[in-house]
Amino acid sequence: MYVHFIAIGGSAMHNLAISLLLKGYKITGSDDEIFDPAAARLKKYGIFPKKIGWDANNITSDIDAVILGMHARIDNPELLKAKELGLKIYSYPDFIYEQSKNKKRIVIGGSHGKTTITSMILHVLDTCGIPCDYMIGAQLEGFEVMTKLSDDSSIIIIEGDEYLTSPIDRRPKFHVYQPNIGVISGIAWDHINVFPTFENYVEQFQIFADLIPDEGCLIYCKEDEHCVQVATNTKTKNKIGYSIPNYSVDEQGNYSLHSDHKDYKLQIFGRHNLLNLNAAFHVCSCMGVNKADFYSAMQSFKGVNKRLEKVYEDKEKALYKDFAHAPSKLKATISALKEKYPNRYLVACVELHTFSSLTSDFLKQYAHTMNAAEEAIVYFNPHAIALKKLPPITEQQVLNAFANPKLHVYSDSEKLKQHLTSIKWKNKNLLMMSSGNFDGMSFESLFQSV
Repeated sequence: MYVHFIAIGGSAMHNLAISLLLKGYKITGSDDEIFDPAAARLKKYGIFPKKIGWDANNITSDIDAVILGMHARIDNPELLKAKELGLKIYSYPDFIYEQSKNKKRIVIGGSHGKTTITSMILHVLDTCGIPCDYMIGAQLEGFEVMTKLSDDSSIIIIEGDEYLTSPIDRRPKFHVYQPNIGVISGIAWDHINVFPTFENYVEQFQIFADLIPDEGCLIYCKEDEHCVQVATNTKTKNKIGYSIPNYSVDEQGNYSLHSDHKDYKLQIFGRHNLLNLNAAFHVCSCMGVNKADFYSAMQSFKGVNKRLEKVYEDKEKALYKDFAHAPSKLKATISALKEKYPNRYLVACVELHTFSSLTSDFLKQYAHTMNAAEEAIVYFNPHAIALKKLPPITEQQVLNAFANPKLHVYSDSEKLKQHLTSIKWKNKNLLMMSSGNFDGMSFESLFQSV
């Protein structure tokens, strides 16, 4: 089978491309920009595009299927050519569903925690020797490719986000997967460009819950009032609410779970991660994993790339990176580091990088989200705003929106770097949060040099 990927450089797209290549498919692809790690991995498998950019000549009549990524536009010349030739066009959620429609589909949804919960489930199943297919948006230690579509597995674990499926399919992705078991980890307004009101955003999760069949199950966070609202209103019969399990933190900041008179030491930390863990437990329980085996397996789980990832640590300081960018994620991530290091001064820095975070009407959602840090910093690049064709925002607008007297705001990366360089880091931690990369700044070298 010959499959062409339009926008092959995406996190999920390049993993799916590699997965299909390993199944024996002929794979080609295109994109107008591809960054590492996708670029390096596509080169490794010999399917990096011969040239960057779109070219209608890439589309030929011998292609069996085209998979369209969200990064492409509706006027993409390759898409138009594929339509002209009458080729079968899938979004990657459509394709995943087609490949798994005869399997039990476990779909992990929610405004936050999806990647971590999915990773936890895969880690436990792998540790317990339970085979499954999967699709996840981040790299997990011990897994070469983050999409697996086999012919012999009866279950698939899918990270299902609520963003749009493709430029020509305006359904949220997690609706397309048609869940047998669905998880909702939390509901906090995001993607303002697609869901203009919070009510409209919540509605997407209600639809997701209602898609679960009678023999299926909804697993939801009962500490989130909006999740409870969805669970209360859904027609789905089987529902499991979860909360934070019994745990403790020792003087060194190490976390342990307590169950059936046993202690299980964890490598992860933070109350939000304990919620994620309990969501994963209930999914694994539905698949026949007992509590002791689950907790034992979780002891070796090291976390996920850019999710409270420890980049550097010595006796006096530590540097962590996190993907946090939405208001609820900022608050949870900062709280986690303060619980682990209660006696360390915390400098928390976030880059506003997404469409929502750079929209003036949405900025007020960030009020007080960074108050738990001793020092808070916000960075944004006006060029990123211009690229997204949004009205400009000012440093003063950001200051007002965050409602934090300890806040510093920078729209110049050099000034941000100067500020961080000026800090005396003894007994201090640095937390860098972004769905981007702070315009390529190397905080690792900065931090190790002070």
